[in-house]
Amino acid sequence: MSVRVYVPRDASALSLGADAVAAAIAGEAQRRGLELRLLRNGSRGMFWLEPLVEVETVAGRVAYGPVRPQDVPGLFDAGFLGGGEHDLGLGLTAAIPYLKRQERLTFARVGLTDPLCLDDYLVNSGYRGLRNALNLGPAAIVKTITDSGLRGRGGAAFPAGIKWQTVLNTAAEQKYVVCNADEGDSGTFSDRMVMEGDPFLLIEGMTIAGLAVGATRGYIYLRCEYPHAHQALKTAIAIAYARNCLGADLLGSGRHFDLEVRLGAGAYICGEETSLLESLEGRRGQVRFRPPLPAVKGLFGQPTVINNVMTLASVPLILHRGAEFYRDYGMGRSRGTLPFQLAGNIKYGGLVEKAFGLSLRELLYDFGGGSLSGRPIRAVQVGGPLGAYVPAAQFDTRLDYESFAGIGAMIGHGGLVAFDDTVDMAAQARFAMEFCAVESCGKCTPCRIGSTRGVEVIDRLLAGEQPEKQETLLRDLCETLTHGSLCALGGLTPSPVLSALNHFPEDFTRRAKVAA
Repeated sequence: MSVRVYVPRDASALSLGADAVAAAIAGEAQRRGLELRLLRNGSRGMFWLEPLVEVETVAGRVAYGPVRPQDVPGLFDAGFLGGGEHDLGLGLTAAIPYLKRQERLTFARVGLTDPLCLDDYLVNSGYRGLRNALNLGPAAIVKTITDSGLRGRGGAAFPAGIKWQTVLNTAAEQKYVVCNADEGDSGTFSDRMVMEGDPFLLIEGMTIAGLAVGATRGYIYLRCEYPHAHQALKTAIAIAYARNCLGADLLGSGRHFDLEVRLGAGAYICGEETSLLESLEGRRGQVRFRPPLPAVKGLFGQPTVINNVMTLASVPLILHRGAEFYRDYGMGRSRGTLPFQLAGNIKYGGLVEKAFGLSLRELLYDFGGGSLSGRPIRAVQVGGPLGAYVPAAQFDTRLDYESFAGIGAMIGHGGLVAFDDTVDMAAQARFAMEFCAVESCGKCTPCRIGSTRGVEVIDRLLAGEQPEKQETLLRDLCETLTHGSLCALGGLTPSPVLSALNHFPEDFTRRAKVAA
């Protein structure tokens, strides 16, 4: 048996030279007359160690990283194919503290398996959820999802079971399942990692959703900036069709589900579900008036389940292990796990899948290691560019939906962007308002006009022009945006602006004084 060596094919690893490392390993083995099997896996999510090379030994997978092409001859000299000691050696991968302290449910296979090998997926519990679903009626599948406590992982955290039940109860000849894979929030990459590192998981989750609500067709709406995910999904879907995991005879059951990928054109607003539907139908991505809800009248006017990647990727495990198994993770009304994504000024950036309930401080310091600069972390934006800036005084807040709502923040997709104490929070507030102005679809006046006026007001505030009057005007404008906007883009933009103004007023007054 030849030794198995794993080098990630994930976009993050590729950006750091993984292809060159893989080529160097293959070339060095050939020069030395050594036999090995080079496999391209998903990333483990420890980005400071990428490219992370793993070798399968009798003791388990042994990791080395970050590996550069010039390190490869030395690794061979040290006997790394047998797990030999080297300066880049990290020991058993599973024992690395960053990984060992996680609860990897959704990401259980990512990094372990060949993402495009269906047999590898099947050996590692793949399609067991679908097989169980095929033995249940639609109502029973929906009840399992409802009982698990799964909530949408895309931002709004709406209970998935309620959405599915609405689609199930709505009579129609054609229903759809749509996956929102337009992962456009700053500091987020978990969707991409699943699509590149375990694409069959998403395919299985969408197929189960189709069985649950009576939908026979699904679409993955993927952001165009993810070419590696696009290729992985297309290849995996073709394999799934060839093996009866998609199409007219699901696993020999006679049940039917078709799936395809559609690319977006780069508009942030198309992450909003109704704008996504407009784009998917071939029109400009603009927000729809609601009601009717997409669950009643969605894609092409038909009942539609719309969930994001992480929501649908959670489904196979729930159908495989049961609602109680999943519900036992988490706290309060926040059940299961969430893959948190650490980015920004952070020492150990990467992905951490944990059950809801750990504190923000634990995530930033126990996993993230504090700031990369070594300075104190002053603020963290949680939940993307529309999320509030959380100050250090609130870092002990538990990471669950209700606790964060209690401090005027949101967890959203689980992305965290950290800033050290050199950050200018007034500039961050202006950026948030400008982001809304740039990305607005223009459908509603509060967002289209209010965001542009908001930038102007902030500029006058920072220029020291009647600062008290400008602050009052800014707060009033934010209230209009919150309550008058058609969707979350305008409705949530005040969150980062007001959190910066409330928690870091000194940055605004300092700028105003300097300008004066």
